[in-house]
Amino acid sequence: MKRKICFLTGTRAEYGLLRKLMLEVQGDSSQQLQIIVTGMHLREEFGSTVQEILDDGFEIDKSIDILTTGDSPLQIASAIGNGVSRFATALDELKPDILVILGDRFEAFAGSTSALLLQIPIAHIHGGESTEGLVDEAFRHSITKMSQLHFVSAPLFRETLVQMGEQPANIHVVGGMGIDAINDLQLLSLEKLETKMKFTFGRRNLLVTFHPVTLERNTAETQARELVAALSELSDTKLILTLPNIDTGSAEIIRIFQQFQRTNPNVFLTASLGQEKYYSCLRYVDGVIGNSSSGLLEAPSFKIGTVNIGDRQRGRLKSASVIDCLPIKEDILRAINKIFTSDFQLTLLECKNPYGEPGASKRIHSLLSQANLENIMKKSFHRIQAK
Repeated sequence: MKRKICFLTGTRAEYGLLRKLMLEVQGDSSQQLQIIVTGMHLREEFGSTVQEILDDGFEIDKSIDILTTGDSPLQIASAIGNGVSRFATALDELKPDILVILGDRFEAFAGSTSALLLQIPIAHIHGGESTEGLVDEAFRHSITKMSQLHFVSAPLFRETLVQMGEQPANIHVVGGMGIDAINDLQLLSLEKLETKMKFTFGRRNLLVTFHPVTLERNTAETQARELVAALSELSDTKLILTLPNIDTGSAEIIRIFQQFQRTNPNVFLTASLGQEKYYSCLRYVDGVIGNSSSGLLEAPSFKIGTVNIGDRQRGRLKSASVIDCLPIKEDILRAINKIFTSDFQLTLLECKNPYGEPGASKRIHSLLSQANLENIMKKSFHRIQAK
C-alpha cells in the first residue's frame, strides 16, 4: 500500500520552498501525494497563487478558504478556528499517513492542531528557528511540540529542539529549503524577465518586501511610511515592491505601497512575483530591502546585500550580506547606501549562505520514506542531563 504524504500550503513563499519535495513525493511510485491548499493562495488580492500550483502539474485534493475579510487579531483568530475545524474534516477524509508542515504561519498551526487530534503524524520543516518579533515564534514552537519528525536547517536549530525536549533521533539536520528551490529552478534571462514582468530594470534595482511585526502594536503604518520615505530619497533606482502576507497590520502596508506606486514611476508593485520571477529578480537586483525571511535565507546565495529592517527577523542566522537597521528613515537610508559601497561589495564576494548546501528536499524525502510511523504518536520528553 502506498504511503500517503499530505502537504498543507497557505502562502506563495511556503509553496516555493515545498515544491521540490512535493515533486520528489509525486515521482515516487511507493507514495501518494496529497495537497491541501488554503490561505492567501485562494485570494485574488494576493495574486491567486493557487494557479502556480496547478501550472506546476499538481492535483489539489482540497481547497479550503479559511480567511475572513480583514486582518485584525480577532479575524486572524477566527481564521485559525475555521482552519482547525475545516482541516480536520479534510484530513479525516484524506486519511494521510503523515502531514508535512513547513514553518510557522497560523494556517500551519491550525493544520497541526487538527492532525494531532486526529492522531496523524506531523513532519515539521524549519523548526527551531527564531523570529522574536512575531506571533509566528509561538506558532513555530507549538508546531514542534505537536510534531513527531523534525527537519531543521542548521545544527543550532537541532540544539533548540533538543532543549525543548524532542527526541534527538527524530531531529534531522537537512539544510535550508530555499537553497534547494534556487538550485532547482532555471532562472530567466534579464530580457525574458523584463518581458514577463512588463518592467524595465535600471542602473540600480532593489527588491522590497515588508511585513507587519505582529508582536508590536500599531507599528505597521508608521514603519511602512518610514520605509517609503527612505525609498523616495533614492535617485536612479528602480524599485520592485511585493505586497505583504495577510497578518495583522498588512492592510496599512498595502495601502501605503499602493499610494507610493501611484506617485513614483520607478516603482513596480505586485501581489506576487511567483517563484520563477522572484528568484530571477534576486539574480539581477542590487539588494533586498525589508523584513522578509527571504533576505536571510535565500538572498545570500545570490551574493547580494539585504537591508533587514526592525525586529521581525531577530533571532535568525545571518550571513555577512545582511545589514540590520532600525525602522526609521535615516537608518534605512544608511543601510541602503552601504550596499553600494566598494567595501561591502567586496564582502559579498566572500559571503556564504548559513543555511547549508542544496539537497534538503532529497534528504527529507528519503527520511519520510524510511520513517517508522508505528506508535510514533506517543512522545517521551527528552531531558538534558545536567553537567
